[in-house]
Amino acid sequence: MTDAIKVGTILIEEGTPIPEGLRFESEPYSDGWRTVKNLDGYRLGQKIGDVGWTYFYMAGEVRASAFSFDREKALCRGVNRLLANLKAEKWNSLEITRVAAKSFLGLSYVTVSAHQRHIQEGMVLLQDQRRLVEADGSQPVAA
Repeated sequence: MTDAIKVGTILIEEGTPIPEGLRFESEPYSDGWRTVKNLDGYRLGQKIGDVGWTYFYMAGEVRASAFSFDREKALCRGVNRLLANLKAEKWNSLEITRVAAKSFLGLSYVTVSAHQRHIQEGMVLLQDQRRLVEADGSQPVAA
């Protein structure tokens, strides 16, 4: 599971609409998330663009840190924190950009950095109804 997490790893939320005809390998990572195999963000973006969809890249980097006596557990906790924030903000993909691990007196400290990504049909980011939320937290009414 955590062997798959390294710089360039792409995670996609299960159930994310994918354009018909787009094929790529993935494997389960965590509850509701999958890692993309054999593709980085650039190549996945090209494949998505080739079928007329958009793979948004958010410029601001997000980070999460975690401690554990086991480096792999710390890495998994850090990634899961990023995924929890991603889901809360309604993004459906994440690209890992940095994994920094240190230890002190046997305690591992891992910081994971990533960029939020989003797969959708169309070129306007807020077009996806799932991303739209009114100020009071209700879903908007379709016109």
